[in-house]
Amino acid sequence: MTNNSDNNTLRLNKVSRGIVMLLGLAGLLMAINQTFSLALFGFAPLGNAFLYYLIGIFLASALLCYPARAADSQRLPWYDWGLAVTALGCAIYLGMNGLRMMQEGWEFFAPTEATAIASVMILLVLEGVRRCGGWAIFAVALVFGLYPIYAGNMPGFLWSNPFTLGETIRSHVMGVESIVGVPMQVVANLIIGFVVFGIALTITGGGEFFMNFATALMGKSRGGPAKVAVVSSAFMGSLSGSAVSNILTTGAITIPAMKRSGYSSEYAAAVEACSSTGGTLMPPVMGAVAFIMASFLGVSYSEVMVAALLPAILFYMALLLQVDNYAARNGLKGMREEEIPSAWQTLKSGWPYLLSLALLIYMLLVMRLESYAPYYATLVLLGISMVRRHQRLNVQKGLDFFFQLAKSVGNLVAVLAGIGLVVGGLSYTGVAGSFSRELLLYADGSIPLMLAAGAITSFVLGMGMTVSACYIFLSILLAPALVSAGLNPLGSHLFILYWGMLSYITPPVALAAITAAGVAGANNTKTSLHAVRLGGILFVLPFLFVLNPSLILQGDLLRIVLSSITAFVAIWLVAAAMEGYLYRVGIIGYIARLFLLLPAMLLIYPGLATDIIGFSALAGVYGVYWVMQRRLFDHTVSSPEKLL
Repeated sequence: MTNNSDNNTLRLNKVSRGIVMLLGLAGLLMAINQTFSLALFGFAPLGNAFLYYLIGIFLASALLCYPARAADSQRLPWYDWGLAVTALGCAIYLGMNGLRMMQEGWEFFAPTEATAIASVMILLVLEGVRRCGGWAIFAVALVFGLYPIYAGNMPGFLWSNPFTLGETIRSHVMGVESIVGVPMQVVANLIIGFVVFGIALTITGGGEFFMNFATALMGKSRGGPAKVAVVSSAFMGSLSGSAVSNILTTGAITIPAMKRSGYSSEYAAAVEACSSTGGTLMPPVMGAVAFIMASFLGVSYSEVMVAALLPAILFYMALLLQVDNYAARNGLKGMREEEIPSAWQTLKSGWPYLLSLALLIYMLLVMRLESYAPYYATLVLLGISMVRRHQRLNVQKGLDFFFQLAKSVGNLVAVLAGIGLVVGGLSYTGVAGSFSRELLLYADGSIPLMLAAGAITSFVLGMGMTVSACYIFLSILLAPALVSAGLNPLGSHLFILYWGMLSYITPPVALAAITAAGVAGANNTKTSLHAVRLGGILFVLPFLFVLNPSLILQGDLLRIVLSSITAFVAIWLVAAAMEGYLYRVGIIGYIARLFLLLPAMLLIYPGLATDIIGFSALAGVYGVYWVMQRRLFDHTVSSPEKLL
């Protein structure tokens, strides 16, 4: 479990918090300097030097913000200062020798002091991933990071020429496929900018705006507070990419509102957990993993963003349908008139947020300036906020901006540098390719078997790893096999991502559900079970788009439109079956729920014939209600209203 609690920052006093802010400022200036090739003060690091400097800055921030043990959560011990300074020192040495490292091939032969410093850096990276990612990721990073050493003793396709300890250390730190590999390159070149944009949006009042906007849109409808939770979490989750932080911010408002309107504590917490989990899938920003996916696939981020759009919309439509059906079944009303802000006034006060978001999307999709887009969008947002009194930045907000940046990026760098050890261990030994070939042989060309194996593996690994870590691991081992089997490359990678995310809402881990239960004062297990039912579409969606690329907006327009319609009808029927309420019919019994799943499953399976049969079966369900005048299932229900 990621140690992300805000209580951890209580251990920082004014001086230590100020130092973390300075680290955040230094990291931001370095990222801007590199992105825009400014060469400020003549500083223009060559080769991988830039990445080493960033690792040093943000790993030091993580070691200061996140404690080594629970006993240190209220204080900053001396050894954390020592570790932070050591991380900076090692990174500065590596960065200053970055060009020499490449020219002289230090990956293979390096001075003794360089190997010693690289050894210390690996230990610091492992400690960082333990603090920020938990023991599970630490164990994975350690086992696979050391894999080159004992690969010569492994059987079959797991065998590889072994490395010595020194060779392994030098490869991980001075090579280009481990701690300064693709994940760290993505953080440096893309993710920092989007984190900056998300924090700027939050500190200038964007969270309040999106909450008010969602309330103005959905507050009056039945079950309004739950719909507000779904829509506001979709907005904020798409910008933060973090399910837990989304729950702790929007959930603190939406969960009490849902409870006041008649939702149980467990159901309210489950709604917020599912809504916040889906935010990682919602464009335009999504989570860090989307940028890593784009780099692994060798495509632009805008392609990943477009591909993720329709599945994310379908997921949130399923949630909205379920909470609406639940409200209809239980007679829940909308919010009171005085609780709902004016839509016009909300838009009037919040247009800067929409303008900056529109600029971001335009630069991503049209101009394809992925590295620059978040910085320009942030500049526009901050520029407008400076002339609007209620949104204006002050000194305290500015300082908090740099602190949040250092803490958020520090967490990412600590985890992804550790996962870099996994990538390096598998890449240097060549085991990743061997694993994919063996999986293809074992499945004997059976795509359903491979998808089932991929789903189970992703789900199990997701229980102990962050979504980014789980995705990176499986994108190396599993994705090549899925693609080699003839499946769509982008669909295959999204398939892994979706299944890895399921652990957020499913027992025994269910991090999002447990966090939401804590906010709601609800039972953890009951909340997780409610979340599994509400987020059930997540179990189906990955199979939909990996088998039917039209749902990731690939293919001709007509096919995309038809696939979208059938997918929407399918999730509508699944929502009706889950909640026991069918539009134009009312409350339905269990037999009718089972009958609804038949056309839903037919519509889910791609193909014209199954679509025709599915729509015919749906028409038959309504026909039974109208023609038989609600008498067919009288023996299964206790009142005429529950006939179907």
